[in-house]
Amino acid sequence: MPSDQTLFHYSLLCLYLIVLPTWISLIFLQAPYGKHNRPGWGPTMSPSLAWFLMESPTLWLTFLLFPFGQHFSNPKAFVLMSPFLFHYFNRTVFYPLRLSKSNSQARTFPVSIALMAFGFNLLNAYLQARWVSHYKNDYENDKLFWWRFLVGLLIFIVGMWVNIWADKVLVALKKQGGGGYKVPKGGLFDLVSCPNYFGEITEWFGWALMTWSWVGFGFFLYTCANLVPRARASSRWYLEKFKEDYPKDRKAVIPFLY
Repeated sequence: MPSDQTLFHYSLLCLYLIVLPTWISLIFLQAPYGKHNRPGWGPTMSPSLAWFLMESPTLWLTFLLFPFGQHFSNPKAFVLMSPFLFHYFNRTVFYPLRLSKSNSQARTFPVSIALMAFGFNLLNAYLQARWVSHYKNDYENDKLFWWRFLVGLLIFIVGMWVNIWADKVLVALKKQGGGGYKVPKGGLFDLVSCPNYFGEITEWFGWALMTWSWVGFGFFLYTCANLVPRARASSRWYLEKFKEDYPKDRKAVIPFLY
């Protein structure tokens, strides 16, 4: 399918082209959701519904595309795709459910931001699913496949555990605070302001190692471009809001480094 191959190549190019603009723009302007929520971004919706809708392409598009790949019947392709789906099943289903039971539902999520995230997830789900199911051509000859997969999977699992744990802590704090914010403490929160972002960055580094591809590496780069500036802004937000009550030696996202 030459047309699909052209679409795939241009989509991959697009992924890399949006990395630097994303990083630069988020240094100066934070997406207005969560603690950075502010008016002026048009219509809003509930956070739980927004997260469900904007993350959903990673599931339904992956399941739609995978059977059309030339490696559909290859067990290695199924195994390789599984961590991606596990992460996004949590993000699309369980995370919105946790939000719906918390006081954060009193807050709103701009529809414009949800639409932009929906668009990115369409692009990314297409790239990851098509690479794993169709364009990765060395499943049988790659003697290091299982070594890279197992090491990458271990990194991915650690990152996912950190991500889920940190999200649960933050959601629980919102319940205790009547929908407001408190200083998170304990575990990695004693080292960085945003261990949830650190966990997600770690996950996609593991994914890049598992896939050993420009597709996986591009997603890892974009994740850094999206989350590192937001973590920096969140760290400053905590310091401004809680002042002397917030530990000044906490890094933003990477323990001991940044």
